[in-house]
Amino acid sequence: MNDQDLLRYSRQIILPEIGIEGQQALTNTTILLIGVGGLGSPAALYLASAGVGHLILADFDQVELSNLQRQIIHTTNDIGTDKVASAKATLSAINPNTKITTLTDLDANNIDKWVQKSDLVLDGTDNFATRFRINQACVDNQIPLVSAAVIRFEGQLSVFKGFDKHQPCYQCLYPNTTNLADESCTNNGILAPVAGVLGTLQALQAIKIILNLGEQLLGKLLIVDALELSFRSIKINKDKNCPICN
Repeated sequence: MNDQDLLRYSRQIILPEIGIEGQQALTNTTILLIGVGGLGSPAALYLASAGVGHLILADFDQVELSNLQRQIIHTTNDIGTDKVASAKATLSAINPNTKITTLTDLDANNIDKWVQKSDLVLDGTDNFATRFRINQACVDNQIPLVSAAVIRFEGQLSVFKGFDKHQPCYQCLYPNTTNLADESCTNNGILAPVAGVLGTLQALQAIKIILNLGEQLLGKLLIVDALELSFRSIKINKDKNCPICN
């Protein structure tokens, strides 16, 4: 770590819980961030700014005008470009020290390969089928998963280590998958700062996992109600009949 790095991260390094060793741990970390939208935008911005050494950004979509209300990593000039390319340009301008790998073809056939390259996975997707596949890859490859979801004025967040015999996985939340109906921001709307809050909390949880700091929301689901400005958590039990983690 050179003098410029010490200056860039000085406000983190002076925290006794982080220090030089913690900052170096962030530099040595690779995070796979799936979805560079309302959740992935603030998460990626804070992770790069904090000094995470390698971010793998996965998203097949292009920037649209309607994205800009909440997907703050993109600008009007980025409309029509791949979201991962737009995000890479923004992140590189903020912190050129962070290596950025972009993927537009992440799917069920290659997700395990990319999860294996990562120390941590952040799920910022918006449908259950994709979330379940991400969860399975993380369980199979023993990689922690930070999962968040937002809609309207509400958000949810949790950390999953389903590969641990005592910890639930994402699918333990939804033992009956046949009756699930996807709700998207396109159909139901979302207040922009709600995505910002949950995406920022994802980044915070990721850093805490890397540095083994404080409460990591393992076995808990944080529920955020922006209208009431309330935060509450409920316990998630490991499902003994879960087809993924048991």
